[in-house]
Amino acid sequence: MRHRVLLAAALFVFAIPLQFGALAFGQTAATWTTIFNGTSLDGWNAIGDANWRLADGAVQADKGAGFLVSRATYADYQLRAEIWVDDDANSGVFIRCENSQEVTAMNAYEVNIYDKRPDQAYRTGAIVDIAKPLAQVNAGGQWNTLEITAQGSHLVVTLNGTKTAEATDTKHARGAIALQYGAGANNAGIVKFRKIEIRTL
Repeated sequence: MRHRVLLAAALFVFAIPLQFGALAFGQTAATWTTIFNGTSLDGWNAIGDANWRLADGAVQADKGAGFLVSRATYADYQLRAEIWVDDDANSGVFIRCENSQEVTAMNAYEVNIYDKRPDQAYRTGAIVDIAKPLAQVNAGGQWNTLEITAQGSHLVVTLNGTKTAEATDTKHARGAIALQYGAGANNAGIVKFRKIEIRTL
């Protein structure tokens, strides 16, 4: 009888990780992969006329308008990027871009970095036309850490450790990642990106 009790207890203990979604034996959690290392634009295509250039471990632009678009496409993942913008700059990260040659807020999710956006309803930290900011976080004049989680229809944005947007939406399931330089307030501003990493979910 005692052996049966011990066996049942052992089976229960081993079943717990499987029941709650823990990794099975031999599995490992997805690791972070660097998709921009600050020294090369391999794996990225430029569209538009923004003057992207490499400098001091980052890629930056301060004229024109356009995107750097990843050649790879992704579905469910966490994305982490460091971004520096002037107070006047218009930038952001577009995810699940369905058309890598023409990126818009209609064929992708636009995570906005634009403190002085004329329509403040979808300013910095928002997912444009999907989720208004949960908190007001200004990005201008400093390095910021932007984290985006896209898992199925669930989208979460965190800026400098503060959750700024969360939404459920099914319009875009997979696509490229695009880094934006746009004409900001007074058609001015500089945008820089560095340390861009991703891990699949």
